[in-house]
Order: sequence, then C-alpha cells, then structure tokens
Amino acid sequence: MSESADDPEIFWVSPDLRGVLPLDERFHVSHSLAKFIRKRPFDIRFNHDFPGVMRACAEETAVRPETWINETIHQLYGELHRWGHAHSVEAYEGDELVGGLYGVSLGSAFFGESMFSRRTNASKVCLVALVEHLRAKGFTLLDTQFTTDHLKTFGAIDIPKDDYLVLLEEAMTSPHLDF
Repeated sequence: MSESADDPEIFWVSPDLRGVLPLDERFHVSHSLAKFIRKRPFDIRFNHDFPGVMRACAEETAVRPETWINETIHQLYGELHRWGHAHSVEAYEGDELVGGLYGVSLGSAFFGESMFSRRTNASKVCLVALVEHLRAKGFTLLDTQFTTDHLKTFGAIDIPKDDYLVLLEEAMTSPHLDF
C-alpha cells in the first residue's frame, strides 16, 4: 500500500485479523442481487482492460476522496499482469467500463486488491463473477485483507493471523492454478 497517490513509497500490510471471503456455501448473494444478476445488466469480462480497472480504482470519489494506489503500485501490478499473476474482472455497459475489481493469483489463492463502481451493483456483480470463476478453477482462498461492511454482506469474515497463515500456506503449496 501507499499513504496516498502522491507518496512514492509503498509498504506491506499484515493485519492481526485478516479478511477472507469463503469460497464455499458461506459466500452469500442477497436475493435482490441474485435477481439483478439474472437480468444480465452488464457484460462481464476478465482481463480485458486491467490498466483501466486500476485507474478507476484509484479515482477520487465522494466516498473515497484519496487513494492508496500510487504510480509505483500501478507499475508493479502492471508487471504482475503481464506475467499472468494480476487479473481484473470488469463490468461493461456497451463499451463503457462501469465497474470492476483487480487482484493477484498465486497458487490456489486470489488476493483482492481494490474495486470500483460507476453504476449501481457493478462491483458487486464483478465480485460474484469472480467467486464463481475461482470456484470453477479450484481456488481455495479469497483474501480481502480487511473486511468492510460491504464485504460482510457477502459473508466476509475476519480470521486471526495464525489461522490465516495456515490457509495461506495450504494455498501457496497447492499447484498454481490458471486464472
């Protein structure tokens, strides 16, 4: 992370309680969101515009007046994407990118980094698409680093660092899964 977009430094975060989204039946989609998704309101794409998703995640909004995504992070995640480890899930209305998320896959783990939404439910639809994709590919861990009220509606939980490290080791010693 970085303190702000203008801060060239980056630092690692290792919270005592780690946020994860269970990939099993504990992952929860509300009835209203499931109904919304069934209408197919967005065209969902994977890795179509990774840089665009990162830029959108870093945009200032009324809810988020500043960002932790600086130029160093843009460059490093761009490299991870070129190497096949950083990925994006995107929601489009026509040709317009209206929501998305990005993260990193290693072993059988996916580490969610950030998400954005320019339309109601766009980032939520991307998150549901991500979970479906990870399940289909056999991933075992979806790391959110922290939980938020938004992620808790999907079943995100905090787990102690020691328990998280066990899950992480299992995911990292698994064969690398193609995203």
